Amino acid sequence: MDLITTFFNLDVLKQAAPLLLQGFWLTILLGATSLVISLSLGLLLVLIRLYAPRPLRFLAIAYIDVFRALPLLVLLILVYYALPFVGIRLTSFWAAAAALSLVASAYMAETFRAGIEAVPRGQFEAARTLGFSWPRMMSDIILPQAMRLVVPPTTGVSIGLIKDTALASVVALPDLLKQATQTQAFYANPSPLVGAALLYLILLLPLVRLVSILEARQKRSR
Repeated sequence: MDLITTFFNLDVLKQAAPLLLQGFWLTILLGATSLVISLSLGLLLVLIRLYAPRPLRFLAIAYIDVFRALPLLVLLILVYYALPFVGIRLTSFWAAAAALSLVASAYMAETFRAGIEAVPRGQFEAARTLGFSWPRMMSDIILPQAMRLVVPPTTGVSIGLIKDTALASVVALPDLLKQATQTQAFYANPSPLVGAALLYLILLLPLVRLVSILEARQKRSR
C-alpha cells in the first residue's frame, strides 16, 4: 500500500533510527535542564511577587505577564540571533534552554502562587504564634503544603515545556524534530517524522497519565 510505503517505511525508519535516538536524548536533556531552571526561577519569582517590597513585586509581576504573553518562537529567535549583537553568545542548546526556561518559569510562578494562596491563613498565623522565622515558616510549613496542591498543574506545565522543545530546531539544535526533518529530507520520505512522533508519545504519554492519576488522587483526598 502507498500509505504504508510512504509513512511507515521500515527500511527508512531503520536507517534513520540512530539519528532519531540521538535527537531524542538531546530533547530529554533539553527538557530536563529547562524544567529544573524554570522550577527554581518560578519559585523565586512567586516569593518575590508575594512577599518582596513593592518595587520588586511590580518587577516580578511585569516579568510574569510579559513572558506569559510573549510567543516562545519569537523569544527563541531573539535569544539566539539578537543577543550576539550585544556581546552575548549562547550555543543553540543554551539559547533554547534559556528561552524555554524564561517562558515556563512565568507559568510555574503562577501555578505556585495558586498553591501558596490555597494554604489556609491559619497555617501562617499558627507558625507566627509558634515563633517561626519567615524562611523556616515557608520551608517547613507553607511550601510543603502548597507543593502538594500544585503537583498536577505543575506536571501539566512540564509536559507543555517538553513539547515546546520541538521549537528548538529553529535555532539549529539537532533535537528530535530537527533530526526527523533532516532525515525526512534526505530520504525523501516522511517516515522519520512518524518515528519522531512515536518517540514523543513514548516520552509524554506516561506524564499525561500521571497528571490524570494525581488529579484523581487529589480529588479523593479532598
